Amino acid sequence: MPRLIDLDAAEAQEYLMKPECYFRSDFPPYIGFQKILSDVAEAMGENSYTSFQKPKPNRAFEMSGVNYEIISTKDGRFAWRPFELIHPAIYITLVRTLSEPDNWKLLQDRFHTLHAGVVECTGFPVASNGGDGHDAAQVMNWWLRYEQRTLELSLDYSHILKTDVTNCYGSLYTHSIVWALHGMDEAKQKNGDLLGDKIDRHIQNSRFGQTNGITQGSVLMDLVAELVLAYVDHMVTEELSGEKDYHILRYRDDYSIFTNNDQRGAEVAKVISDCLRRVGMQLGASKTSQSTNIVEAGIKPEKLAAIQLEDMDISQAKTFQKQLLRIHSFARKYPHSGSLNRLLDNAFQNLLAVENAPDDLSVQVAIMCDIAIISPRAFPAISGILAKLISWAPEADRPALWGRVASKMKRIPHNGHLEIWLQRVTKAKGVGLSFESSEPICRIVDGEQPQLWNNDWISSQKLVEALDVSKLLSGKPEDYEPVPDVSELSLFRKYAEFS
Repeated sequence: MPRLIDLDAAEAQEYLMKPECYFRSDFPPYIGFQKILSDVAEAMGENSYTSFQKPKPNRAFEMSGVNYEIISTKDGRFAWRPFELIHPAIYITLVRTLSEPDNWKLLQDRFHTLHAGVVECTGFPVASNGGDGHDAAQVMNWWLRYEQRTLELSLDYSHILKTDVTNCYGSLYTHSIVWALHGMDEAKQKNGDLLGDKIDRHIQNSRFGQTNGITQGSVLMDLVAELVLAYVDHMVTEELSGEKDYHILRYRDDYSIFTNNDQRGAEVAKVISDCLRRVGMQLGASKTSQSTNIVEAGIKPEKLAAIQLEDMDISQAKTFQKQLLRIHSFARKYPHSGSLNRLLDNAFQNLLAVENAPDDLSVQVAIMCDIAIISPRAFPAISGILAKLISWAPEADRPALWGRVASKMKRIPHNGHLEIWLQRVTKAKGVGLSFESSEPICRIVDGEQPQLWNNDWISSQKLVEALDVSKLLSGKPEDYEPVPDVSELSLFRKYAEFS
């Protein structure tokens, strides 16, 4: 799989214009961005989004809600994570700007320089090849370049310190983008005229002028974040001198520092922390750990626990309820983990092979709902199990059972991502449950026309019409079977052995 930065300019533009790169979501299959991106690109022609702006004070920069924010929660309580759909007109302009041949060459050369230091970068966005989706390609890349490399380094070092950046995307100082791309001296000499400044302005104009944070959810912003983190790597290289008695491995915003004593690991971490602060970031103390067992520390504890659980052969539990209870116990310890999704997918596959309805159907539904409460972002995987279980209920009882599921799920506050999937399963063919949600994407599915992006800054009626939100839909939940097809959950299955 090639790195994104190794594509040529035309290939990079084509790749970044893919809907799965515009927003890395696991939405139901009837929700997509291909139509709206292509129509907006056609309406814009060769022009920048700035060509369609109203005059001051009605520019995008002066307006809130230009991007659309969708909320997801990790724990069903207070760990909310905002994802943003960048305004399509601004996104397309930024992609075109970056992929101009001279600009792309500048970016390639700068990455080559920044990656030549003491930090080994293993998490650069890679381009999926062929049928594999972008996120599936990243899972494969993590396993090959980070986890396996960690195990290999245990031959040379005895200690490991692991840490990561707190709220990386949300804390990144946007003015640091120009420093990262051009260097501090050039950035100060040519204030406002450089490619890095243009990237900064695109981001600010879509986020009400904010300079703290970039959007999360697109491959394009992954590339921008990697540029700034590579700049931090470059500063770390300049700060560290003397004997090279350490090795730094970075996967996106996760750092592993390999040494032969704890003191040296702490010294290196201090340098990384100091350099991160210059671009608005900081290390997360709560997730920093040290170990003298690199092999064990190099593998996520949830992965090790999942391997042990699989070794127990949970599919051979005397009842499916016992299997679900074991997964429930795992979810309480490791919510929001890729390993949880893998265990749920295995359970879904086992359940598909079962022919007869269990006597404890409602109990199994209750256990699955509680797993969803613990780890709401696993709901796409959970929805398959719930749908299969409820399909066994007498037809007259299914609406009431789905209603109880929906009622419990709605107790999770401010979680648009879950509600989008809840709508998928409660309004599927033959279920017909009335589902109400304030989430705008759910309302679009219901045939309404809520605002996703604030378009009040746009002067062109043609461009506004191209942004018609109904174009996000290629179908509706009622077109799909109650039990999701295995392809809807393919990401959890593909490369499952690596997570």
